[in-house]
Amino acid sequence: MNAIAIRIFADSTCDLSPEDQERLDIITVPLIVDFSGTSYLDGIEITNEQFYEKLENCAELPTTSQISPQRFINAFKKYLDAGDEIVGIFISSEISGTYNSACIAKKMLESENLHIVDSRSATMSLALILSEAAKRREEGFSAKEIVEHVTMLSKKVRFFAAINTLKYLRKGGRISVTSAIVGELLGMKPIVSINNGAIHSVGKAKGLPEAIKEILQKVMADLPDLRYGVAFAHSCSLELVEKAIELMKGPLQFVDWLTCNIGSVIGTYVGRGGIGFAYIAQ
Repeated sequence: MNAIAIRIFADSTCDLSPEDQERLDIITVPLIVDFSGTSYLDGIEITNEQFYEKLENCAELPTTSQISPQRFINAFKKYLDAGDEIVGIFISSEISGTYNSACIAKKMLESENLHIVDSRSATMSLALILSEAAKRREEGFSAKEIVEHVTMLSKKVRFFAAINTLKYLRKGGRISVTSAIVGELLGMKPIVSINNGAIHSVGKAKGLPEAIKEILQKVMADLPDLRYGVAFAHSCSLELVEKAIELMKGPLQFVDWLTCNIGSVIGTYVGRGGIGFAYIAQ
């Protein structure tokens, strides 16, 4: 056992279920989602189901706010004061300012026991990295060793997601109105990935079943290291993710996996019915 307790922190974009947060002993700090001036703590004051219901009925897209340095200080301080070490692993700095806020909090706290990691990931890929950090802690590794390990993994993580609707990408100005209308008429589903910490389009397919097959083809060309398991994500579409697991389990032969329900930050652009897959490459 470690002489000093190691606390692993994440933000709510990791999309770990409350049960997985408890099982892995991960402390999660929520981002804030705002619908027309009414703010909610992500995953605490608004559930994912409530979020998607509001999203489907809102005139304007909600906004999400990064975690402020002061909120991080408030979350970290009691553990640091107790003599614990903290490993904070947060959403990619290319997607949110949350990591930078954590770095500011570290400078303000002036603690050598506080370690901050840019996961270069989000949602299920961040959850996968956090799961590996928790395993390392259970195996007795030090906080610095955990940081080194997850930093290495962050460079090998792979992330693919298929988007069910183009509506919210259009509303958010990510694609043109014309592209959205044509894409919807043709039933096209964009496939996105994370590269160098940022989200990029890597393909499209006609219908979600074909999109899942397209993702599988991309994964077969860059195989997972199954020592680390794999992770799936969905935006309130559990039946679809169960079909994806069955389709991919045979060819990839994984036995361990996480399943995450995509929350508000990524869900704002994905909408209900999206699906994702993440793993650590060989």
